Amino acid sequence: MTDREVSVVLPAYNEADTIESTVEVTVETLASFLPADAFEVLIAEDGCDDRTPEIADRLAAEDDRIRHFHSDERLGRGGALERAFEESDGDVLVYFDTDLATDMRHLEELVEAVRTEGYDVATGSRWMPGNVADRPFKRDVASRGYNSLVRLFLRSGVEDHQCGFKAFDRNVLLSLADDVEDDHWFWDTEILVRAQRAGYDIKEFPVDWEPKGDTKVDLVRDVFGMGSQILRLWWQVGVRPKIDRRVTMAAGTLLIVLAVALMTVYLDPREVLAEMRAADPVLVAVATLVYLASWPFRGLRYRDILSELGYRESLGFLTGAVFISQTGNLVFPARAGDAIRAYIVKARRGIPYPTGFASLAIERVFDLLTITVMAGTTLLALAAAGVDVTALQSAGPGGDVERSGRQAVLVAAGVGLAALLAVGVILATARSDRNLVRSALGRISSDSYVDYVAGVVEQFAGDVQTIAEDRRAFAVVGASSLLIWGIDVVTAIVVFAAFGVDVPLWALVAVGFFAVSVGNLAKVLPLSPGGIGLYEGAFTLIVVALTPVVWPVALGAAIVDHAIKNLVTVAGGVASTLFFNVSLTTAVEGASEAERDTPPHD
Repeated sequence: MTDREVSVVLPAYNEADTIESTVEVTVETLASFLPADAFEVLIAEDGCDDRTPEIADRLAAEDDRIRHFHSDERLGRGGALERAFEESDGDVLVYFDTDLATDMRHLEELVEAVRTEGYDVATGSRWMPGNVADRPFKRDVASRGYNSLVRLFLRSGVEDHQCGFKAFDRNVLLSLADDVEDDHWFWDTEILVRAQRAGYDIKEFPVDWEPKGDTKVDLVRDVFGMGSQILRLWWQVGVRPKIDRRVTMAAGTLLIVLAVALMTVYLDPREVLAEMRAADPVLVAVATLVYLASWPFRGLRYRDILSELGYRESLGFLTGAVFISQTGNLVFPARAGDAIRAYIVKARRGIPYPTGFASLAIERVFDLLTITVMAGTTLLALAAAGVDVTALQSAGPGGDVERSGRQAVLVAAGVGLAALLAVGVILATARSDRNLVRSALGRISSDSYVDYVAGVVEQFAGDVQTIAEDRRAFAVVGASSLLIWGIDVVTAIVVFAAFGVDVPLWALVAVGFFAVSVGNLAKVLPLSPGGIGLYEGAFTLIVVALTPVVWPVALGAAIVDHAIKNLVTVAGGVASTLFFNVSLTTAVEGASEAERDTPPHD
């Protein structure tokens, strides 16, 4: 037992007009059913800019059962509550809104549900039979809709998640709070959902409720933000726990099998095999040599990145490390090979894990930026030149194919433009001290999930900024990235030549840039090792939509192109593992442990 049986926390933000009366009513109500020294009232004052802190200090000085917790910065409603709960003394932890919208005659039932009845959590409800709740129409509709979504997506059995009138067993709340990520209005919902998932006993009972004063909830900004939080929590508690490597592999394999099965309905696989057998083997060999030439440049780029981070290593070692990590991405799902490289440079050259992961992030940033710019710029350049790329589409039976091709190109152009705009924002963020994405998202919502997304973008931009601060380094790494992916495109063009496609060279180059870029962007989804199936599907769709090349030829060329690149990667990876005496399985295990133990880099 602690000194106090019950701790009541009052979250307060700019409550100068009401905080004194709220505290007085709270103390009087608690004293009506508890011994005088059995409770305490904590004012969780959250960065107020009015007279609330002064009033709270005075109240605390006048009564030792009242305590004031001040924060210079906004912690958010949930953040302020958690901080006060951690500093409280009670075995039963209670909070309710300072406007006293819930009738205080229910406070004894709330406290005793946990204190004497043995429930782990108790919460008031404005939507259970027997309550009286006078709500404005627009708040009524928003609340009912929100609670319905929570019950649907999060399988909650609670009727009213946002009623600010709750009590908890101390140990239960503190154990749940460790996993709660929101620190604003969604905190109430998340704590209840996680309590249900953990199997705790919850009592929900009807309360009389009447809104008082103006709500601090922005019905556009906060409802939008809380909607995103529902999706975030649904993913965390309902989806992610069921996904492991085996499930990812099975799902990816199933998608590929289904895609192949559906493809055979419209396309005879024998035609694809016939086209592949007819391909010029000399040109296929040339394509292989062309692609092999890109690997020293991959090693050079990685050496330049590590050099900016303060480490100089030999080109041969770094090229081998890249070979091994890319082979790992082919063998293992979810791009586990990326972490393998961090393990190798740590184990063989003593480069710290944070630096290894940072260098990988920088490399991936430049990869994504390069292939995105290639895809968008190709389409925009064609449009600016007045080229009707839909004219490359074969007529087909009737006009449906032409219309489909035109729609595909318009959609792709929109995606390309959006990608270029996103790249511009990220680069602008990296070049400045402001997170432009955080500013934009902050106008839509202020909840913690938006902070999380903005934080990811900040880290992403920070990785770019590591190189962007040095113009020469940025230009060198950027140029080598363009060269690497340019060789990737040239490989595909030589493969097309091996298949004898009859397309003007300028069109083949333009479509090749776009198809390879889109194919590699599709591989970002970790549905299959190395993106096998994803690359071929995206590549084929683009080629067929934009050129007169028929399906069997396009798919055959996509398969051969990807096979060349994967075989070169595996051959180089196997040779490197033998040369460096590295076990891929051992590296994956070591990399996974390092990734869990390594904090995000600044």
